[in-house]
Amino acid sequence: MEDQFQRQIEYLRISVTDRCNLRCQYCMPAAGVEWIPHEQILSFEEIHRLIRISTQIGFKRFRLTGGEPLVRKGIIDFISRVSQIPGVEDLMLTTNGMFLPEMAYALKAAGLNRVNISLDTFNPERFRELTRGGDVNKVFQGIFRSLEAGLKPVKINVVVVRDFNLHELPKFLELAQDHPLHVRFIELMPIGISSDRRGEFVPIDEMKEILGLQGLELERGQIGSGPAEYVTPAGYNGSIGFISALSRHFCNTCNRIRLTADGKLRPCLHSPKEFDLREALRNGSSDEELRKLLMQAVWNKPVEHHMNEEAWQGSRVMSQIGG
Repeated sequence: MEDQFQRQIEYLRISVTDRCNLRCQYCMPAAGVEWIPHEQILSFEEIHRLIRISTQIGFKRFRLTGGEPLVRKGIIDFISRVSQIPGVEDLMLTTNGMFLPEMAYALKAAGLNRVNISLDTFNPERFRELTRGGDVNKVFQGIFRSLEAGLKPVKINVVVVRDFNLHELPKFLELAQDHPLHVRFIELMPIGISSDRRGEFVPIDEMKEILGLQGLELERGQIGSGPAEYVTPAGYNGSIGFISALSRHFCNTCNRIRLTADGKLRPCLHSPKEFDLREALRNGSSDEELRKLLMQAVWNKPVEHHMNEEAWQGSRVMSQIGG
């Protein structure tokens, strides 16, 4: 389905929970956030219905997010059911990786196609500090277990923060060189808890200079359906990608909308505008009425975000939006 700016919208990111087993510093405050009451969270049956309806208007790609999606009970069975919906061509999951050592094979067997894993530092102490208690060794176990299970491609998401992990970027090159992993460096976005951290922002061009990529023979291409631009240095088993949400935003090619765990459809990550699907689901709306709401949200997708001019400090933090 096209929006009013002739962009093809076919990608739905779905937060299945606002809960997370970590407390990453750029995502939520140290004390955490007040969890949305259980009865306000969409049931798996409600999400399944929305996915089924969305395929009827052209949605093909679906990413499950959180919070941490793997903390939600019943996630494996849910993935199995969603993977069997006609029209679901690509079923993905974004995770912090902590549960992947035990769950990767079951996720693949259930029908999950691929996985994105967050990893911002190699250093165990710094990782524990950033995540407020996480174990980086479990994340690495999860990365390689995902490769073994056949969840391909396995993408590594690295949020670059100036005074935290900038010096580690060259080490991530080694990860992509030695293994079939697709490492993506992501600009820090001023949303929620990160709204007052603009001084720690690192633009993509600076990252490339630090990595020395301009001196390598590069083959340019796309991997997946997201906004990352990839380069594959000669001799690498994997690739390097860059997601430049601020310095060179990709709004003109954006192909996605987001569904929060409590059933609000967000046409744009940065905009507070939402469409309440939970109310519609629970007041007896027909499939046709829900389809029209989805179409209305797509049509009202803004032309671009305004993160370069203003931070967004709304009532939700990133873990509640779904990223």
